[in-house]
Amino acid sequence: MPEMTVQVRWPDGLSRHYYSPSLVLHDHLAPGMYRVDDFRSRATTALDEASARVRAKYGFACTSAAASAEEIAVDAARHPDSAEVEVVSMYPPLPVAEVASIRAVASLRPGSSSSEELS
Repeated sequence: MPEMTVQVRWPDGLSRHYYSPSLVLHDHLAPGMYRVDDFRSRATTALDEASARVRAKYGFACTSAAASAEEIAVDAARHPDSAEVEVVSMYPPLPVAEVASIRAVASLRPGSSSSEELS
């Protein structure tokens, strides 16, 4: 199962890296600016999915995904929900073939929701 990290810059300038045991973060986030509450929600949902993927494959949840979700919640709690956090980078990037299909998830762009239609 491929793992990844996401680099985030919080409103106070703190730069952090968070681990995911799965590339599922690409399904919920893209580099750019997010409200703190939106980022927290998207990231923790993605990390819950990542942990579930580990459970399905190996029979146990990923404690590292849970730890990343907790770190994000703690870091987010230091800022107002309306403040902006930046997703600086996501590594590794998706393979080129998957990028086209993920473009359908362009609703991941900050300020949009997954239910929006693409133009």
